[in-house]
Amino acid sequence: MSETRDPFLAALDAYAAAVAAKDVDAFAALYAHDVHVFDMWGRWELRGLPAWRAMAQQWFGSLGTETVEVTYSQAQSLAGAELAHGHAVLTYAAHAADGTPLRSLDNRISLALARRDGEWKIVHEHTSAPVDHGSGKAVLQRDGAE
Repeated sequence: MSETRDPFLAALDAYAAAVAAKDVDAFAALYAHDVHVFDMWGRWELRGLPAWRAMAQQWFGSLGTETVEVTYSQAQSLAGAELAHGHAVLTYAAHAADGTPLRSLDNRISLALARRDGEWKIVHEHTSAPVDHGSGKAVLQRDGAE
């Protein structure tokens, strides 16, 4: 990740590029070996890069010929010399091989990054979505008024 700009925004840009390319190695390179992830999909938590890398392999492999474009909004961050953190809203938009939009969803992300051997690495990731109390289901589309 770039040393000349906000490490949180650089991480989001690199994350989006790795997802778009379905590049497991580039995706995994963003994270520290001891990363701890509270992911909103399927499992309560994932600990360590091998577990997170396996998740990425499964996710990217499940896409077949589809691609996913990740964009972000409402990004806010704070960085010191050795630690940085931030949060944003991510939109994941899936497209067919011919570029036809298929579906999209929004979720919230918070990242903690630490400088490790001179590079920024994600040490903690937390994704979430609000839950509708009536149905008990996650709300995966953001209301434009928020």
